[in-house]
Amino acid sequence: MTSKRTGDSLLRGGRVERSGLAADGRLPRSLRRARLAVHVTEHPVPTFNARLTGLSCFSCGTAHDHRVIQGVCRACGLPLRVDYAIGRGDLPRPRLASRVASLWRYREVLPIAADEVTLAEGWTPLVAVGDGVWIKDEARNPTGSFKARGMSAAVSAALALGARALVAPSAGNAAGALAAYGAAARLPVTVAMPDDTPRGCIEECRLYGATVHLVPGTIADAGRWLREHGPADAVDVSTLREPYRIEGKKTMAYELYEQLDGRLPDVIVYPTGGGTGLVGMWKAFGEMRALGWLDADAPLPRFVSVQAAGCAPVVRGFESGADRTEPWVDARTQAYGLRVPSPIGGFLCLRALRETGGTAYAVPEAEIAPVVRRVAAATGLDVCPETGAAWAALEQLRASGWVRASDRVVVFNTGTGLKYR
Repeated sequence: MTSKRTGDSLLRGGRVERSGLAADGRLPRSLRRARLAVHVTEHPVPTFNARLTGLSCFSCGTAHDHRVIQGVCRACGLPLRVDYAIGRGDLPRPRLASRVASLWRYREVLPIAADEVTLAEGWTPLVAVGDGVWIKDEARNPTGSFKARGMSAAVSAALALGARALVAPSAGNAAGALAAYGAAARLPVTVAMPDDTPRGCIEECRLYGATVHLVPGTIADAGRWLREHGPADAVDVSTLREPYRIEGKKTMAYELYEQLDGRLPDVIVYPTGGGTGLVGMWKAFGEMRALGWLDADAPLPRFVSVQAAGCAPVVRGFESGADRTEPWVDARTQAYGLRVPSPIGGFLCLRALRETGGTAYAVPEAEIAPVVRRVAAATGLDVCPETGAAWAALEQLRASGWVRASDRVVVFNTGTGLKYR
C-alpha cells in the first residue's frame, strides 16, 4: 500500500512554497509548533515615472517638487495635481491588450514606473443591469472598495519618497485600504475614524495591523484628532491632502473607456463624499484628449454627484451657483462614505460637474436602505448604502427627464455592503 503525498503551504518572503507531510499525514516535527511561517522582507523602493514632470496646485497653479513629500499647496492650502508630459501616441490602445488586469496597465499615466505597492487592484467588472445601464462594481477590489485604487498609488509614492509611517482619517473604507497597503509596503499605519463607523471597517484595520483610534463626530473630527495627536513622523494620505490618491482613482475612467470599446457613457452616477474619484475621472478625460483617445471637442460623460440629504455640501454648492462648498453643520447619514461635511476638493467637484454639463442630487435618508435591498435583489450585487443613494438618484433623474431613455449610464458601486452588516 502506498501513501498519497500531499502538501502544506508556507509563506516565505511573499512566495508560497510546498512542504510535504509526514507519512501519517501530520506536519513534520519541525513544523508542528509553527504551522505558518511569515518572513517579512523589505518592499522594493518604487521608482517614479519619467513622464511625471511635477506637481501643480489645482487652484492657484503654484508648482511643487514631486521629488519630496508634499501635502497641499504651500501657497493656498488646496489640493495638488500630478502633471505628466504626455501626447498623442504615448499610450496606444492596442498596447493594453496584453497587459496585466489591474490599474497598473495604464502605467504611462501613473506616477510609479516600477515596484509599485499592489494587491492587484482595479480592472473591476462592468456589470450590465438593464437596457443601457451598467454598474461598475468596485466591491471586487482587494479591500472591498474603490479606496484600494487610491491607496495603491499613494502608498507607492510615499514609499518611494522615504515615508516611514502613514496616517489618515476615514469614514471606514479608506482606513481599511490604507491598513492593507501599509502592511504590503511594510509601513506602520495609524487611522482615526468616527466612533460609529461600521464594526467591519474597524476590525479590518486591526486585522492588517493598523493602530485604530475612534473619535466622536465625523471624518472631519477624526482628521482634527490626528493632526493634534497622531504620530509626528507619519505621512498624511488623507483625501486630497496628498496628490497621488487621485491618480489611482482616475483609472476608473480609463477602464470605462476600454470596457465600453472606446465609447464613454453619456452619464456617470457617482456617490460623492470627498470626491477623489469624481475629480480623478474628470482629470483622466483631459489626459485621454492629450493621448489622442478622445477628440478635443468630444462630449464628456455628464457627472451626477450624489449625496445624502443629511450631508450634501456639494449639492448645496451646485444648486446655489457657488464656486466652493461650505461646511455642512450636523452631518448625518448611515451612508458613512457620504458623511464628509467639509470636502477640501469640493470646488473641484463643482468644476467637474459644470464642465461636463452634470448635476448634483441629494437623496433622503429614508430612501437609501430600501433601494439597497431592491438593487441587490434585482442584480445579485451586494451594493453599499452609498450606491443605494446613487441608484435612487438615477431613478429620480430618469423620472424628471434629465437622464434620457437613450442615455448610456454607469452607476458606481463604490464598495461591498458586507462591511455595513
